[in-house]
Amino acid sequence: MLIRTEAPADILAVDRLLKSAFDTEAEANLVMKLRENGRRSLSLVASTDEGEVVGYLLFSPVTLNGEDFNWQGLAPLAVKEEFRGQGIAAQLIEEGFASLFELGYPACVVLGDPAYYSRFGFVSAEQHNMHCKWEVPAGAFQVKTLAEDEFSGRSGLVEYSSEFDTL
Repeated sequence: MLIRTEAPADILAVDRLLKSAFDTEAEANLVMKLRENGRRSLSLVASTDEGEVVGYLLFSPVTLNGEDFNWQGLAPLAVKEEFRGQGIAAQLIEEGFASLFELGYPACVVLGDPAYYSRFGFVSAEQHNMHCKWEVPAGAFQVKTLAEDEFSGRSGLVEYSSEFDTL
């Protein structure tokens, strides 16, 4: 399995993957809008030795109380159904964190299953007095620091870019 930065030649394969991995086309449409509007900070693909794209991960900017601290939101994350359970999503996430850190992005947020994302160091945003604008189950909105003390003295509303409002 090769984890690499998404290339322009991957766009159609990623679109097909997202449409097959989710119940609706909302995530695929979101990714297209984020690309078109220049809101994609980092996107990674997982491909087989034959070059088939079987996994995808995107990071896009988020703000805290309207201020840009270079934080990133992880969404979406998808793995082709027949390749699930092989650790591909975990590889994408770990490679993504390493790349974000190297690029100088100090924190990441995610809206997802706490049992899954806590394995990667995410904690409930509530622990840092942070929240998102959507009503979500307790613990589902989570944060992770990539740089030491990034959350020190910070709290409030974390907002994704406006493209997420259409989900």
